Amino acid sequence: MSTTSNPGNPAKTGETAATSTGTSTGTGTGTEGTAGLVARLNQAQPYALGLFRIVVGLLFACHGAASLFGVLGGAHGGGTVETGTWPGWYAAVIQLVAGGLVLLGLGTRSAAFLASGSMAYAYFKVHQPESLFPLQNGGEPSALFCWVFLLLVFTGPGALALDRLFGAGARNGAAVTAREKKTEEREEQATPVTA
Repeated sequence: MSTTSNPGNPAKTGETAATSTGTSTGTGTGTEGTAGLVARLNQAQPYALGLFRIVVGLLFACHGAASLFGVLGGAHGGGTVETGTWPGWYAAVIQLVAGGLVLLGLGTRSAAFLASGSMAYAYFKVHQPESLFPLQNGGEPSALFCWVFLLLVFTGPGALALDRLFGAGARNGAAVTAREKKTEEREEQATPVTA
């Protein structure tokens, strides 16, 4: 390689086409580095999803516990929801039970479906009549919980779930792992290797 630099015409200085066009041939940079990062992120995905599920389940269960037992500030700034009142008491029971199940990763998809439906009901029955948009009607938490739980219905529990310890969850986990490996193999075959 030439020590003189001629940015106008790299061919005159003996530079290779790869370095003159900005393509990196170094290790860990460019396309190879990006592919490595994506591969590491894909490997961590079940754990990130599991952590996401745990945090969301805990937050949801705390709402139910606050309404039912008056802990963490209680319902609506203090106190509890009167037993058997519609819809507050039932919503609090769903929040506590479904949130706990999602937190543990036990029956995650069913619990998340129930939680999502209860939040959709809360949004459209309680908040939406006040105003159309969640920012205006105070329904942001309901809308967010609804969509978050709906996402968990489709993604499943991720890692660190009790579902994985039992029959159906363990079989589904093995099937998902096999599918993920096939997908990674296809991606590796489809990704051209540049030197």
